[in-house]
Amino acid sequence: MPDTHTFRDLETAAYCPRKLYYRRRDGPPDIPDDVGRVRDLAFDYGRLLTDDAALLAAPFDVDPATVRDRLRAARDRLDAWDALVDPAVRDAYLDGKDARGVAHKLVDGVDGPVPSLVFAGAPPDQGVWEPQTVRLVAAAKALSWERERSVEHAYAEYPAHGVVRRIEVTARRAGVYRAALRTAEAIDGPPARADSDAKCSPCEYREQCGVRTRSLRSLL
Repeated sequence: MPDTHTFRDLETAAYCPRKLYYRRRDGPPDIPDDVGRVRDLAFDYGRLLTDDAALLAAPFDVDPATVRDRLRAARDRLDAWDALVDPAVRDAYLDGKDARGVAHKLVDGVDGPVPSLVFAGAPPDQGVWEPQTVRLVAAAKALSWERERSVEHAYAEYPAHGVVRRIEVTARRAGVYRAALRTAEAIDGPPARADSDAKCSPCEYREQCGVRTRSLRSLL
């Protein structure tokens, strides 16, 4: 096993340790084409704000007008907007002390670049999902290790929803990251199965995992 974990492995450890076991056994899955198309949107914000045809043709998960309104709000709110639209580096490989992986963007800031990660799914109402928190902190810490300076925040982008958020590397988020590290390091066999959890439904390993999910009626 390598000395460092990938950002994706740590994200998966926070989501489901058993899923990480299967991914290590079978190798990482290919990135679906639709995920790639959504990620491409994060490099086209300028056109999406001005070109109606491009906006209407884009693979959004919500109404295109809502996406444009959200992007305008992000442009007005974020000091780093121009750097997010035109990042200094795209798909930067970062190799830190504990984790390695790709930051989809390195965004120039006052104190130097910070990472931005692009997620194809839907955001929560506020902040980011906990597994994504782990991935963001992993990227920030890897960049900090490489540049030998503190990286105190990162950006999370959900382009299919027009959402861009600045995420601070707080003590709580760093603690979640360290817990995922411990989980990833401890896996040397199949972890216990999850117990009737909604996260099992979309998992590609559900059939071979053997998790039994019960209906609401059976639970009642």
